[in-house]
Amino acid sequence: MVTPHLPAPDPLAFQAAAQPDKIAMIDLVGGRRFTYAGLDAAVNRCCAWLSAQLGDAAGQRIAVIGRNDAAMPVLHLAAARLGAIFAPLNWRLTVPELAFQVADASPALLLADAEFLDTAKLAAQGCTGTEILELLQADAAWTAMEPAHPAVPPSVDQPSTLLYTSGTSGRPKGALLTESNLFFTNINFGLMNRLNADSVVLCDMPLFHVVGLVTMVRTPLAQGGTLLLSRGFDPAVTLSRLADPDMRVTHYMCVPQMAQTLRQHPDYNPTRLSRLVALCTGGAPMPAALIQRFSEDGITIADGYGMSEAGTVLGMPITDRARIVAKAGSAGIPGPTLRLRLVDDEGRDVPDGGVGEIWINGPNLSPGYWNRPELPTLAQQGGWLRTGDAARRDADGFYYLVDRKKDMFISGGENVYPAEVEAAILELDSVAEAAVIGVPDERWGEVGWAYVVPRAGHAVTAEQVLTHLDGRCARYKRPQRVFITDSLPRTGSGKVQKHLLRQQAADTTNPSKSA
Repeated sequence: MVTPHLPAPDPLAFQAAAQPDKIAMIDLVGGRRFTYAGLDAAVNRCCAWLSAQLGDAAGQRIAVIGRNDAAMPVLHLAAARLGAIFAPLNWRLTVPELAFQVADASPALLLADAEFLDTAKLAAQGCTGTEILELLQADAAWTAMEPAHPAVPPSVDQPSTLLYTSGTSGRPKGALLTESNLFFTNINFGLMNRLNADSVVLCDMPLFHVVGLVTMVRTPLAQGGTLLLSRGFDPAVTLSRLADPDMRVTHYMCVPQMAQTLRQHPDYNPTRLSRLVALCTGGAPMPAALIQRFSEDGITIADGYGMSEAGTVLGMPITDRARIVAKAGSAGIPGPTLRLRLVDDEGRDVPDGGVGEIWINGPNLSPGYWNRPELPTLAQQGGWLRTGDAARRDADGFYYLVDRKKDMFISGGENVYPAEVEAAILELDSVAEAAVIGVPDERWGEVGWAYVVPRAGHAVTAEQVLTHLDGRCARYKRPQRVFITDSLPRTGSGKVQKHLLRQQAADTTNPSKSA
C-alpha cells in the first residue's frame, strides 16, 4: 500500500485567501505593513529568491543571526514552503559558541543583519559551502523578484525549523520541528489564551527562541490576527505600545523579570492597559505576589510552561482571574492537543500530589535532534517526550513545577546549563574542578554561582575566572559570584553533591536561617 503524500499545513495561504486585505504584520522598527495577501506574496518572492540561490532547497539549512526584523518571518515561512530548514541563531552568544552551531547546522546560507555580519563571518570560518549574506540586502533582492509559489508543498513530516537548545552535557543540540509541530503549538497557545482573528500581538521576544518565533509570531498569523514585531524589549517603549489606543494590543508575552520591570516603571498605569486580554509569562516561575498585584490592577496575567522541543505545553486558563490567583505557583493545565503523565523512576504513573517526571505526548512534539543519532527519537520513546522536569499535579489537574532539567537554571528568561559554564572554567590550566549552581536573584530570577578548586600547586582568583569567561560565554551565563574552595562535596561514586552547594548558598544569602 502506498502512503499518500500529506502536505504540511500552510495557514498563511488560507488567511491570504480568506481575508487578503487584513493587516497581518507591522514591523515597528522599519514601519513596513503587510496585509495577508501582501505577506503571502512576500513569502513567495522569497521562495523565488531562495530557489535561485539554492536550486532545490529541500532539506537545506538557512541560518540567521540578527535582531528581530520582518525579514525573518518572511524567510521562515518561505523556507517552510520549500521544505528547507530555518535555523535562527542566538546573537547574544560569543563567536566560539556560534561557531559550534554554524558548523553543526552546516547551512547553505547564513544571513546576518549589519550589526552581526562580522560575527557571522568569524563564526563560519572553516565552513565550506556556506554563503554569508547581509539580511537586509537579501530582503531587498527577494522583494524585487516575481512571486513563485512552490507547485508541490513539502510533506507534513518534513522539518522546517531548527532551534538550538543547550544540552546538559555542555554541547548544544538542535531540536527539529515540522510545520505540523508548529501548527499544533499555535492551536494550543491560541486556545489557551483566547487568541483569534481579532487579536493584536506585540512581540518583543527574540526570534531565536521558540516563544518568539513560534508562539508570538506564528500563532497570530495562523489565527488571522495581527502581529506587531518590535526590535526588542524596552520598558518605556513597551508600556507606551501596550497603552496606545491605536495599536490595540490584546496579547503580550514576557519572562517574569520583564513583567516586574514593567510594573515598577514610572509610566506603568493599569487603567491604560484595559485592552489586554492576557499578559502571558514563561521561562521561569511567576512569583505569586506579582500575580496577585497584577490581578488587583485588573490585568490577567497567566503563567505557562513550554520548551523548544514541544512549544506550549501548560498554561493558565485566562477566563477566570480569581482562579489564576488561587492557583498562583501553578504552570497551568495541558494544551488541548496534549497528554501529560507524571512518571516515577520505575516508569510508573504517580498519583495526584506526588512528584514525577513530566512525559508529554502530542502532535506538537519534535521528532528528534539534528546530528544527534545517539539521542533517542520520539518514536523510540513510544511517542512520549521525557522532559527531565519534575512536577506535581493537584486534584483539579493543575501542574506545579518542582525542579527543572537536572541542574539547569533560568537567568533573565535564558536557560543556563551549568555544564557549559563548568567546561569553560575548566579550560583554565590552574583549575582542577568547577561546579556551577543557580541561586535566586530578585532582578534576574536566578544567577550563577561558581565553586572552583585550584590545581595542586596553582593559585587562581575569582577575577581570573571571570576574565577567562569573557568572550567564551554569553554574559547571562557568566556567574555572578565565584568562590575558590579546597574541595567540592561528592558522593561515594564521585558525583558532585550540588544540593549541598545550594544549601551552602542559601545559608550565605540567608544567614539567619542557618543559625
